[in-house]
Amino acid sequence: MKDCIFCRIAQGEVPAKILKADEHVVVFEDIAPRAPTHLLVIPTRHLDSLAACRDVDRELLGHMLATAAEAAREVGLEEKGYRIVLNTGAGAGQTVFHIHLHILGGRPLAWPPG
Repeated sequence: MKDCIFCRIAQGEVPAKILKADEHVVVFEDIAPRAPTHLLVIPTRHLDSLAACRDVDRELLGHMLATAAEAAREVGLEEKGYRIVLNTGAGAGQTVFHIHLHILGGRPLAWPPG
């Protein structure tokens, strides 16, 4: 999508601090971090949200989660723990309508999260 900021980051049109990327996903630092470590995992293909995903997207969703675990390991979050968040819809806090995972860590995270 031409006006989607995450599509533009995935295509290299908008600069971001990218930690890793492959043909399916991009991992980069959030510009408004909510924790000392706050990374985003986005697919290179546009999907509005988890609600827009279908059976054909299962492999991509698994790849996003596996990549999130790799990224968390690479930035040293594995030992102390981290949280993966996926907001779906405006009522859940989704502000960019391109599916993405948040990787949060580097401090104790409270429960419940809302």
